[in-house]
Amino acid sequence: MTSPSPEQEYADRRYRSPAGIAGGVLMLALAAWLGGDAALRGEGRTPWLALAGLLCVVPLIVAFTLRPAVFAGAARLLVRNPFRTITLPWGAVDAVRAGYSSEVLAGGSTYQLWSVPVSLRKRKRAARGGAGAEAAPADRTVAELQELAERNASRDDAQGDIVVRWAYEVLVPAGVGFVLFVVLLVVG
Repeated sequence: MTSPSPEQEYADRRYRSPAGIAGGVLMLALAAWLGGDAALRGEGRTPWLALAGLLCVVPLIVAFTLRPAVFAGAARLLVRNPFRTITLPWGAVDAVRAGYSSEVLAGGSTYQLWSVPVSLRKRKRAARGGAGAEAAPADRTVAELQELAERNASRDDAQGDIVVRWAYEVLVPAGVGFVLFVVLLVVG
């Protein structure tokens, strides 16, 4: 069995918030239960209001809880936030830091890492633990990302422009659901 070489490629590292995912699944279940009940048992315009409300709310729940993720590969960092996806080649990343939130500094802009929540309570607990204590999870993740940025910044395939793409797959259904809900309320 051969040992892996330093240049060996690995799959992208994935960073997500387990608490965010769990909360999102619970909120989707609650929305399905309440909205489904109103749509199936409601009378008059209630079923239509419930469906329009679900069309508005479900994409937002997904956007804020299930969608956020950070993917770190050898050539780039992909940040998937609620309404945008940012592709950052490692050569364009100036720094990765965690203060009150986790952030990537690149190209004169600051991008939030929604999937790497900072817990001041865990950070304080880790600081009280002394020299042998484990770092807070967000600080550990940010340190890994900063190390990847420094190690991969000089790679030829890690150069390029920062690409920001809006998440129309979230914005359009939420907007349509909101407009339908308002129209149904106004029309009566």
